[in-house]
Amino acid sequence: MTDLRLSATQLERYSRHVIMDEVGPEGQARLLAGSVLVVGAGGLGSPVVQYLAAAGVGRLGIVDDDVVDRSNLQRQVIHADGDVGRPKVESAREFVDRLNPDVTVEPHELRLSADTIATLPDYDLVVDASDNFATRYLLNDYCALEGIPLVHGAIYRFEGQLTTFENDGDGPCYRCLFPEAPEPGTVPDCATTGVLGVLPGTVGCIQATEAVKLVLETGEPLTGRLLVYDAMDMRFDTVEVRQNPDCPLCGEEPTIESIHDVAYEGRCTLSAD
Repeated sequence: MTDLRLSATQLERYSRHVIMDEVGPEGQARLLAGSVLVVGAGGLGSPVVQYLAAAGVGRLGIVDDDVVDRSNLQRQVIHADGDVGRPKVESAREFVDRLNPDVTVEPHELRLSADTIATLPDYDLVVDASDNFATRYLLNDYCALEGIPLVHGAIYRFEGQLTTFENDGDGPCYRCLFPEAPEPGTVPDCATTGVLGVLPGTVGCIQATEAVKLVLETGEPLTGRLLVYDAMDMRFDTVEVRQNPDCPLCGEEPTIESIHDVAYEGRCTLSAD
């Protein structure tokens, strides 16, 4: 049972949560006892880490194998000019330490693969703030097989999208939405096409909102719905996403029984062996 006893300092820090009927002291205690793995400490991961830490999610795992580059600072708001050249996970950890001493950060400076993902400790849920298809499919498959909720987000130039996969056996997975990754090189990254600096802030904040709701077990998550954001027209659209009965992961006759059944480079196809 979650310990409902909050210190005087915590009651002050989280007072705007505590006075809400939908959160209250019990909900805040649940957040403090909660754990979230954030994959990516860049444009999307920055607001996710910032707001989950501010909300008092007690244990944050952060995965990233990159270092801070000056070109990141236009959108990756938890890093500063003095962090250029440092590992992003260390810069992120120091940011959280300054923001909220209630939060324990577990930095994982590694690139996710079918082998390395198994070395990570357990978390209540995962936020996908990655920037490549191989990681997205790996996280989807791993979380679906393990029954771990996954909050997905992606950005491109002026557009963003996000959805939540509760992975409770009822809803769709990422492969239902995108059965195959595009051919390598057909979707340019932000280094080639650019990205509006505030765009990942909007999408990442919504990802953080979904994560907080999942930890609190309140509200309606984006399960079965893809939220599409167009910053140029300032428009949000919602697209229904249904479970695909032919999905190789969550369909009626699944062929993916392990993350080792898939080759996660290239088009993330089923492994030949």
